[in-house]
This record gives sequence, structure tokens and C-alpha cells, in this order.
Amino acid sequence: MTTLHRTRIKICGLTREADVDAAVQAGADAVGFVLYDQSPRHVTPERAGELARRLPAFVMPVLLFVNASQEEVSRGCQSVPQALLQFHGDETPADCEAAQRPYLRAARIPTGSPGRDFDLLKYAEDHRAAQA
Repeated sequence: MTTLHRTRIKICGLTREADVDAAVQAGADAVGFVLYDQSPRHVTPERAGELARRLPAFVMPVLLFVNASQEEVSRGCQSVPQALLQFHGDETPADCEAAQRPYLRAARIPTGSPGRDFDLLKYAEDHRAAQA
């Protein structure tokens, strides 16, 4: 049996209904909502919930967090219960796993010389529970 792989597309940082609708029409597999208040594309958990309700059945909502408290993550999960979580800050594996939800973990690789010492395999092993 041959395993077929398909590139999946996530469009992130959407804040308006028209943009969510356009992403779906363009074929996005996932749509991300930024719950980091320092981002110009930040939305509240409640707004993320409103926007996520526009998504059809097979388009995954993703909630993006940066160094959020467990309370903030929980609030996001309550607003968008079907969401995949994505962590972009200094979260530990335990922080990411605390919500007991599927999640993605962004690897922040330093630029220049420090980046050469970044052990991506160890990072992936540390976050082995992540979906990507």
C-alpha cells in the first residue's frame, strides 16, 4: 500500500469574516487565529469563536499562543472547542501538553552563530507529543 502525502495549507492571523471566507474559498486546510495581544492581528478568544463558526467541517481552526497562561489557553479552548493549539513562545513540553489537546510547536531557531548550535532533533524529541 502506498502512503500518499499532501501538503496542507494553514492561513493565520485572520481577523475579518471576509478573510476567513476567502481562505476557505482558496482551499485552506486550516485557519489560524492569533490570541497574542502584542500582535497586530490579535483577536480575543470570543472573536476567534465567532470567526471559527464560519468554517466548514473539514477546515481546522488553530489558536496561536505566545507565552500564554494556562487560564488564557483554557479560555481559548472554551471559545473554540474544536481548535488545534499552536505555541510560539517559550512554552515547555509540559506547558504545551497541559491543555490535553492536539498541538503544534513552533521552533524558534536563533539567527547567526547561535542558530548553528540549535539541536532540532532534540527539540523535536522534547516535543514528541506535538502534531507537527
